[in-house]
Amino acid sequence: MANKLKVTLVKSPIGNVPKNRKTVEALGLHKMHQTVELPDNAAVRGMVRHVAHLVKVEEA
Repeated sequence: MANKLKVTLVKSPIGNVPKNRKTVEALGLHKMHQTVELPDNAAVRGMVRHVAHLVKVEEA
């Protein structure tokens, strides 16, 4: 199991509920196709699950 996740914003959060927009921002994603590496833990996986329709996730 990898200890990092690569999260990429592939769909705009504009038009989504404010909770989803705040979650995307909390993940450190601000622009389309921006990728961030985050620790692979339960908190991050839960945030990614809530915005799964907006992001692409890979194990790094």
